[in-house]
Amino acid sequence: RILTAFTLAICLSSPGKAQQQCTNGFDLDRASGQCLDIDECRTIPEACRGDMVCVNQNGGYLCVPRTNPVYRSPYLNPHSNIYPPPPAPGPVPNYPTVTRPLMCRFGFQLDENNQCADVDECASDSHQCNPTQICINTEGGYTCSCTEGYWLLEGQCLDIDECRYGYCQQLCANVPGSYSCTCNPGFTLNDDGRSCQDVNECTSENPCTQTCVNTYGSFLCRCEPGYELEADGVNCSDMDECSFSEFLCQHECVNGPGSYYCICPSGYNLLDDSRSCQDINECEIRNFTCTPQQTCFNIPGEYKCLDPVRCEEPYIQINENRCMCPAENPGCRDQPFTILYRVMDMVSGRSVPSDIFQMQATTRYPGAYYIFQIKSGNEGREFYMRQTGPISATLVMTRPVKGPRTVQLDLEMITVNTVINFRGSSVIRLRIYVSQYSF
Repeated sequence: RILTAFTLAICLSSPGKAQQQCTNGFDLDRASGQCLDIDECRTIPEACRGDMVCVNQNGGYLCVPRTNPVYRSPYLNPHSNIYPPPPAPGPVPNYPTVTRPLMCRFGFQLDENNQCADVDECASDSHQCNPTQICINTEGGYTCSCTEGYWLLEGQCLDIDECRYGYCQQLCANVPGSYSCTCNPGFTLNDDGRSCQDVNECTSENPCTQTCVNTYGSFLCRCEPGYELEADGVNCSDMDECSFSEFLCQHECVNGPGSYYCICPSGYNLLDDSRSCQDINECEIRNFTCTPQQTCFNIPGEYKCLDPVRCEEPYIQINENRCMCPAENPGCRDQPFTILYRVMDMVSGRSVPSDIFQMQATTRYPGAYYIFQIKSGNEGREFYMRQTGPISATLVMTRPVKGPRTVQLDLEMITVNTVINFRGSSVIRLRIYVSQYSF
C-alpha cells in the first residue's frame, strides 16, 4: 500500500515583525485573527490521482489507496468514475474526531484558556532594544523608544538640548533628559515652569523709603519734593535748597525738612512771593520813638530821628533847613553865603556809576558862570561832581558804599561874575544814610 502525505514546513517570520503570517496549509481568518486549516481536498482539483483518495489533514492532506477501508468513506474522490462495490453489512466503525490544533499569529501565544494572548516582549526581556532605549509593548509586538528629553539617532538615545530651542522665556539650564527654567531678578516663574511674570516690588515689599514706581523687571524709587535720592537708589534725604543758590531768598534762606523758607531782617516784611523783603516805613505807620521836636526819617530797615537844624555863628536861620551868612557881617567874607541842609537814604552796595543827587543854581546873573565841586566829606573818593549844564551838576557815586554808614558831603556851587568882579559860593550839606542791606 502506498500512503502519500503532504506535510507542512513551518516558516516563521523574524522576531520583531508585527505582521501576522500563516504557514502553508493555513489561511488567516481576519475576523478572529487565527490561522485556520485549508481543505485542499475541496480547493485543489485532482489533489490525488489514480486509485488514491484525498484525505484532508490539519495543515495539509493525504492521498490513500481507495481500497483502504479506513479512508474509503467519506473521503472518496468525487471526481473519480470508479466506485468499488459496497461493503458487506456490519458494524459502523467509530472514527475519532479530528481536532485542528489552534495556531496564533506572530506576537501572540495560547494561554491556559486556549486563547491567543499578546506576548509582552518587554516584560519577558525578549526584545532587541538598545540599552539606551526603552521597550514599549504593543499588540503583537513592541517598539523601541527613548524617554522624554531624548531623541533617537542611529539607534542611540541622545539628550535633547531644550535650551537651544527656546523652551524657556528667560534663563535655561539643560540637564540630561530635561531642562530647568529660571527668571531674571525682578521676575518669578509661572506655574507652567517656562514663562516669567514681572514682580511688583512696590506692592510685595516696598523697598523705597518714599515713593516706589514699578518697572518691568525692576522698580524705581522717587522722592517727594524737597528730598533727593541717595546713591543707594532707595533712601531719600532732605535737599538743602539754600545751598543751591543765593538768589532763592532776598535776605536769608532757612532750610527745613523737604522745603525751605525765607526770612527778612528786622524792619522788613516778607512779600507774597515768599522771597522778597519790603521795608517797613516806621515813620508812616508812626512806629517810632522820636521826640516831638525831632523829625522821623525813614531809611531801609530802620528810621532816624533828626534834630532841628541849628545855625552856627555867624549864620542866621532863614527857615527850618537853611542858614545864611549876612554880607554885612565881616565874619562872612570867606564863608559860603548860604548852607542848605538835605537828607537822603541809599541802599548798601548800590551799583556804580550811579547819579544820586542833582544841584542847580536858582538864579542866573548876566556875565556869571558857575563851578560845582565837592568841598568836603569825600575822603574815600567814592563821589564826584559832573557838570551837566551852565547852571547844574550831578553828584555821581563811583564806588559802591557799604552800609550801615552815614556820609556827609558839602557840595559847593561857586558863582563867578567877571563883569562886576564877584566871587561867592553856596553849599548844600548833604547827609546820606546808607542802609545795612541792599534792598
